[in-house]
Amino acid sequence: MIGIIDYGMGNLHSVKSALSRIGEEFVLSSDKTELEKCDGLLLPGVGAFKDAMDQLNSSGLAEFVKDEAAKGKPLLGICLGMQLLFEESEEHGNFQGLGLLPGRVTRFTGKTAGGVTYKVPHMGWNHLAFHQREHDLLDGLQEGFVYFVHSYVVNTAEQDVIAASAQYGDVEVPAVVGRGNVMGTQFHPEKSSQLGMGMLKNFCTFVKERSYA
Repeated sequence: MIGIIDYGMGNLHSVKSALSRIGEEFVLSSDKTELEKCDGLLLPGVGAFKDAMDQLNSSGLAEFVKDEAAKGKPLLGICLGMQLLFEESEEHGNFQGLGLLPGRVTRFTGKTAGGVTYKVPHMGWNHLAFHQREHDLLDGLQEGFVYFVHSYVVNTAEQDVIAASAQYGDVEVPAVVGRGNVMGTQFHPEKSSQLGMGMLKNFCTFVKERSYA
């Protein structure tokens, strides 16, 4: 059973629809007791980093997510949900994230080092390049295009966290990240055709394998 964390800032309908399409059981809840019973957790997100962390902190879900991840429960963050997994963000100030992965979230500059401008936000289909083909989210899949909508990007000095990336302007965008049971996608897998749906299936398979171990 997948628990979709409802903290008031997720694109919940599309995520629910995607899980239904691949035949996975799920519960949508903000109740920690109910979510604790789930075998894996999904953290969606749209909007601003600060607002999302305020919601998670005020509801107690931030500590809950960190505790469950520390126990080894599989966790997948999507879009803003992926960014929340990292240590901090500069969006509208300087704010602490969940700190489950090392790195900082910064805004696209909109200009390359050579002075060429590019649009912000990064929106639309972009090619995904795999760096860790053995990563649990990428198992059995081929490189292809996925759908992005974001103005902020993760920066991390620990390259082993990045399983796949996309190029935008002169920025290599960490697009699939993870370490152990904590994973994330900067793009929307539920809106990214067969490749994205394949990653959701892989996550659910990972959850089942962990629950049976």
